Formats: sequence, structure tokens, C-alpha cells
Amino acid sequence: MNWLQRLTETYDNCTAAIGNKNDKIPLLPICHTMQNAHIEVTLDGAGNFLRAKEVDRGDAPTLIPCTESSSGRTSGQCPHPLHDKLEYLAKDYTERTGKKSDHESHITQLSEWVVVCENQKLSSILTYLKSGSLIADLILNKILHADESGNLLNQWTLNTDAPAIFRLLGGGHDNKGKEKPWQANAFVRFQVETKDDPNSSLQYDPEIWKAWGQFYASKNALQGLCHISSTENSLAEQHPAKLRHSGDKAKLISANDNSGFTFRGRFIEAQEACSIGFDTSQKAHNALRWLINKQGQSFGDQTIVSWATATPGEELPDPFKSSLDLLFQPINAEPKTPQEKKKTKEPATVYTAQDFADKLNQSMRGYSAKFTDDETNKVIVMAIDSATTGRMAIRYYRELKTSEFLSRIRDWHQSTAWHQYFGKNKQFVGAPAPKDIAQAAYGKKLDSKDRLLSSTISRILPCIIESSPIPRDLVEACVHRASHKISMPFWEWNKTLGIACALYKKQHHQRNYTMSYEYERTTRDYLYGSLLAIGEHIEERALYLANEKRSTHAAKLMQRFAERPYSTWRTIELQLAPYLSRLKNNRPSVHHRLTKTWDDLYAKFKPDDFTSDKPLSGEFLIGYHTFRKELWENAKKSNDQDIEKIQETLTEETKD
Repeated sequence: MNWLQRLTETYDNCTAAIGNKNDKIPLLPICHTMQNAHIEVTLDGAGNFLRAKEVDRGDAPTLIPCTESSSGRTSGQCPHPLHDKLEYLAKDYTERTGKKSDHESHITQLSEWVVVCENQKLSSILTYLKSGSLIADLILNKILHADESGNLLNQWTLNTDAPAIFRLLGGGHDNKGKEKPWQANAFVRFQVETKDDPNSSLQYDPEIWKAWGQFYASKNALQGLCHISSTENSLAEQHPAKLRHSGDKAKLISANDNSGFTFRGRFIEAQEACSIGFDTSQKAHNALRWLINKQGQSFGDQTIVSWATATPGEELPDPFKSSLDLLFQPINAEPKTPQEKKKTKEPATVYTAQDFADKLNQSMRGYSAKFTDDETNKVIVMAIDSATTGRMAIRYYRELKTSEFLSRIRDWHQSTAWHQYFGKNKQFVGAPAPKDIAQAAYGKKLDSKDRLLSSTISRILPCIIESSPIPRDLVEACVHRASHKISMPFWEWNKTLGIACALYKKQHHQRNYTMSYEYERTTRDYLYGSLLAIGEHIEERALYLANEKRSTHAAKLMQRFAERPYSTWRTIELQLAPYLSRLKNNRPSVHHRLTKTWDDLYAKFKPDDFTSDKPLSGEFLIGYHTFRKELWENAKKSNDQDIEKIQETLTEETKD
């Protein structure tokens, strides 16, 4: 139950964020929830109607008091204490709609609250609701619309523009005959204007928050020992839902086995298994909901969030970002709309290994200065997921010291650093994001709702947070896809190749692979990858001279080469003969340099290694990728003709 304790501590450490208007989903006060309002009614201090208006969608989320039952209600008499739907607020609801009203249950609960706290604003609302004129006033002010008999219209059928309320709640029936939400389902929030209080909004009134929290806690008859705080106080009978989003019905804590084989014969009541204080449950769940909406990452039904308990408002390095996004993108930059992206052409960005090292060190020093490294400030990484609509589980939970967390993030980005190509304008040295790894392994079509993506992210998470080894099958899947060059567009294959090399390098960290070509490394797979690179390079240079745009034989045979390198290389070598002749006739200096490099590679092979047709490991991609880059850099140093134009053509789609 450490997670409950840590979340409670987090809530207590960020009380300044409670009800913050600037947050899309604010940190909720105890016994409060968020609800989308459709209508706002303003009263004066005496409970007289002043005005009403429809609420814009952007302003609809409203902070409201709630009970344990009303926060997760689906049906039945479970009124919210203050703001609510018309069926609870309007005394004339049945008269105007012909449907059952729960007005009395709402009035009873609100009356009890008003008697205890003696708040003028609450008294004004109670007085107004008892008058029974809510729907009539809304019709009179043209917020709601009725027929000639005074009954609310189910939908707008006139040949004129529909009033605003019908754009929010259109009404009618679906193809199964089920009634759609209509104006009678409108949710109403209140404002009260008084002379001595300029703040008319009740949803951001701290006095209302405190008054409801104290009143509701005093009504809780279930008392006992809270196993989290080790104190005697009111116990929670139900625990909040709506953790990941407003429609989320799954709960982390629930007990409903009160009949039949009760609690598998182990307990008589749920509290015997674990009793949790009402305040503790509210604080923990409110903090988790706030953190998820503020900085959580969702992959299908799985949501992962990380935070520092003492300073939850401070931004931690995101474990799910690539080095490009973590180190080189401006923090809190406003995302561009699709229209803006079309108007502004992104400049080419190529970040070198030196840029990466400098930025990583600078970034980690900055984070270290912001966070204290003591027992009171833990970094929590938590993943929750649900297999059904009603039950949720914690799939991953780790507590780390701040320095330990930052060290793991640094280690991940250093150990998986490689030349990455995420598009012509996004080339960098660094680590790929976990989502990019999953797509490299299983295909770009893997979207955010795919269970395979979610499970893959779960497997990568311990590799980042705990420095666990990369799963072998994940590395092999990336290597396998990177070996199918002609099955993907150039940019996607290049991205997959960089990710495959990064993972293979991390998996075999003891071999100390570098991102530059290692002339002294003479392992069979590394050399065979180098051979493939020079064979492809020769053909690419010759194809440009003939103004041909098509895939090379090396690219077409890459997968077969990985499975049977010796026999496949003989095929590639024979097909290179005319291209070598073309280079010799048109670019003799290039021909001389490349054939010498080819001969030098042959000389490094051990005879048995070269003639073996045993499949190649992912190391051949390391040799291929680094030598491919080395060949182009050597060409630039030698001032070869048209070298930039040749490289430009390679980024374009080729024809087989």
C-alpha cells in the first residue's frame, strides 16, 4: 500500500494547486469531482433569479461537491449536494417532462448542509430551488424551450437555426429507439452575487470546498483504524473512479463480495481485509487523477505516470521521450496545428554526438539542481491498466531516489545512443522513444490503442527505470525488420535501422560498439555488414552516373544476405561487375579508392569466417550502418563530384 501513502503525501505537498483555474483538470478538493455543465444560473444574495446562459464547451468542466455515491452514479437517487441535473434541481421537472424527479432527495441533502454551515450563498440557492421556478425561469429567458403546453421539447424540429441548448443536447432517438440526451438532461451550475463578496463563482470558493468536506466527513458513521495513516478516523466505504478520464469506471480499490461465498470465506466484511481512511482515499485518488491528467502517458488502456512526491509540480525528465524530444525540443512549446505545419517549413536539424553529450549533461545537471535527494522526496513511477470496465490494477510501481532516477534516465539515453534518422529534417544522435521502438519492431501501423503497443511499452519500462536488459525477442524483431530494406519507404527503413542498431548496442554493451566505424574490429558479422555497405555504395554511385533511380541489388538481397551471407555475397559480387566498369570509365579515382577499400576488407576476414554461410547476427547492421556512413564521409573529404546530389537522390523513393 506504499502507493496510497506516497499519493497522500503528494496531495499534502501541493495544496496550492487545489482548484487551480489554470489547470485543465485541477487537483480536486476532498469530496469533489469534475462535471461538464450546460447551463449557468446566477442568483442574488436573497435567492432571486438574475440571469442564465448556456455554457460554452471550453468552459463546461465544473468543479462540484459530491458524495461517494454520486461521484460514480449511474442511476438511482444519488444527488450531488449543490450543482446537478434538472431532474434533481427542478421542482417542476415532472410537470414539464412527464418523467420522475429526484428533487426531494436533493433538497433534503442541501438543507442538512445549510443548517450546519450557515453559508449565505448556499442559503440563497436553497431558497431559490424551494421556490420551484427553475425550468420556468429558464424557458422565460429562452435557455430551455417548450411547446404550447409548456412541456420541454425533446428536439428542435422547426426550419430555423436550433437554439444553443440543442447544439449541446440535441435529443431525438438512436437507431435502436433509445432516447438521446436532450434539454431535460441539462446539468446546471450556480453563481451567487452578493455585495460583500466579489467572487460569484461557487466552484472556486475555498469556503464551499472546506464546508462540504467537513460536513460530509461528519456524516460518515463508519469509524476505524486507517491502515495507511495508522490513525482512527472515518473510513471510506467506496473509493473513487474516473482516474484516467471522465468516463473511466474502473477502480483500483473495490469490495462487493457481500453475498454468496463472502470474501472467499476469509472475511465477513471488507474492512477486515483493509480499512482505508476517507480522507486518505480521497487525497490519494485525487492526486493520482491530477498527476495522470497533468503528466501521464497513455497507451491504450494503460496509463503511466512519474512524479516527485515533495515537488510534484516540477517537471521530471520524461522516460517516454526520445533524446530529440527530451533534450533538443523547447519545454512547454505550444504544439503546431496542421495548418501551421503546412505554412511553416521546418528547418533541417542534424544533432551530432557532441551536441547530444553536451545537452544530456546540461539537462541532468539542471534536473539535479531542482530536486532534493533525501527520503522525503521520492520519485514514483506507476503504471495502471484495466482488463475490464470495473477493475483496475497497478501493473508497475517503483520508488527511487531522485539521483537514482536521473542516473537511470541518463544511462538509458547513453547506452542506447545511436545515429537516428526520423526524417530528412530530424536527424540526431541519441535514444529512440519506447513507442518508436515498438513501431520499429512490429510496424508503423501500431497505433496508441493497440494492446501490442501497450504490452511492449510495459516490457521496455523496466529497461529504463531499472536498467534491465532489453528483451531479446524485441531486439531480434527490430533487426529482422531492418534487414527488409525494400519493404519500407526510405525514411521508415532508415529509422528502423537506427533503432535496431541502438538496441543491439545496448544488448551487447560489453562489446563497446562505437557510432563511428571501427577499422580494428574484425568479427565476421561486422565485416560482412561492411561488405554489404561497400557493395551498395558502389552500385549507388554507378546508378547515379546512368541517371537510374531504383533499388540496388544489395538492398533487394539484404534479408537473404543476413540468412546466407557467403552464397548471397557471391551473387551480389557478380552483379557489381558492370557497375565497377562504369565507375572505372567515368570516375577512375573513385573506382580506385573503393576497390582498395574492398580489398582491405577481404584481407581482414579469417578464411573459415568468410566461407561460412551461418546466419548473421544483428552485429552486421552495426557494421553496415557505420561503414555506410564512413564511405559517404570519405567521399566528401575526397571532394568527389556530385556527392551531395547523389545523397539527395537516395532519400527519394526508388523504383524496383
